Amino acid sequence: MKQFTTGDLNKQVGDVTDAASREPVVLTRHNKPRFVLMSYDHYERMRTGGDPRRAYHISEMPDEHVALFGEALDRLARGEGYDDEA
Repeated sequence: MKQFTTGDLNKQVGDVTDAASREPVVLTRHNKPRFVLMSYDHYERMRTGGDPRRAYHISEMPDEHVALFGEALDRLARGEGYDDEA
């Protein structure tokens, strides 16, 4: 995630908003994160749950993900899945 200072926002509003249109950016003040600037579309996806991606701690991972993860690890341990995938 890119970072800009609040001073950068005042001086380079175009650069900062261009970056925020691609991904959320952190605005810092006195070297501390203060704000996050993002596109409205990104905000709406977060607010409404429209983005299905989610990170899980291993202890909270749904059973179907545990099974898929285990299968993938087994394939890699057997040396499969490196050169045979397009």
